[in-house]
Amino acid sequence: MSGGQAKNAALSTALAFHYQVLIGLDKCFSLEENETIWFETDGDISLISPNLENSVQTEVKDYSAPLTDHHENLWKTLKNWLAPEFDHTKYKVLMLHTTQAFGATTFLKDWNDKSGEQRLDILQTIFSKRTEEELNSDSPSEIVKLQKAVMATNEVLLQQVLNKVTLYTEASNAEELEKRILSKPVGIPKNNLKSYLHGLIGFVYGQATQRAWCIKHNEFYAKCEELTAQLCKKGFTFPEFKGYEASPIEIQIHEQKLFVKKITEIEHHEMLAEAIGNWIELQNSLHMELDEYPLYRKKTINYQDQLVKRFKVAYSTAKLEVADPMKGSKKLYNSVILEPPLPIDNSIPPLEYKNGLIHDAMDDENRNLKWKVEP
Repeated sequence: MSGGQAKNAALSTALAFHYQVLIGLDKCFSLEENETIWFETDGDISLISPNLENSVQTEVKDYSAPLTDHHENLWKTLKNWLAPEFDHTKYKVLMLHTTQAFGATTFLKDWNDKSGEQRLDILQTIFSKRTEEELNSDSPSEIVKLQKAVMATNEVLLQQVLNKVTLYTEASNAEELEKRILSKPVGIPKNNLKSYLHGLIGFVYGQATQRAWCIKHNEFYAKCEELTAQLCKKGFTFPEFKGYEASPIEIQIHEQKLFVKKITEIEHHEMLAEAIGNWIELQNSLHMELDEYPLYRKKTINYQDQLVKRFKVAYSTAKLEVADPMKGSKKLYNSVILEPPLPIDNSIPPLEYKNGLIHDAMDDENRNLKWKVEP
């Protein structure tokens, strides 16, 4: 990747890929019924429609260096579209979508206003600038290799492809894209918009499988409706809990926490990943800048107090019934963790939220709670 990009290659690749995902997400908002966005199938992003007029193949480039006559982004993209395995007949438009501006002296500036024949003339003019030495070198540069490959293509095929090529330059960068996406939802409080964006980005990434990666019109709009319903609430905004399970490294990191020691004390080791995961999700939710956040925190504190009262009753009952302390402790843990959540404002919160609060209470020395049941 060229000028203006991060020096770390892995970071550059990750940022470029994330930019591609943002472009795809932005295009999802224009999907019509039965249309689909595909990633990494015929190229970066493909909009496939039953109506060929709406079908667009897009190659995405996030570069700061100008788009010049001999820039690799143009020629490599053309070479890919001319490859035997690429079926250009599936698309009405082939778009090079780049953050680059045109170079000051490039022949490409008026590309989109030209006919297919005129575009071919432009390429021939650019290619004619190559010297015999450059063309016949035993080790030509990569750009010369690309140009030779493109210009050696069957002229009929080349003309067909060039007829469809659109150069979309000076495209929005990642930050501008996020702002544009965040301008689309209606009725979501300002402080919840980031959560809306992150929910959609997570949804897009989550559609990827080992076989395909596509976003269908109906599934995308269902997700938009779900997030809007979740985040537009004015009275009490409840964050999403996914049932996260802690990794072995996270278990090791938190093994000295009081609530973890109390689970270890009753030798209920198989419960640690879920318990720590619930606790982590709770802590994350308490740091989210959601709309009406003070209300969320206040209700959470009150809810935890209710849970502690119920736990003390359950613990007292377990003490009366205990025969085998270790077995009785595990049974108490299982029954409390599996108990359905109490409602908040007539809605049932996630089980993981309730359990995260129980583990959080166990982590409080002042509450003096424990799982170990002793007669």
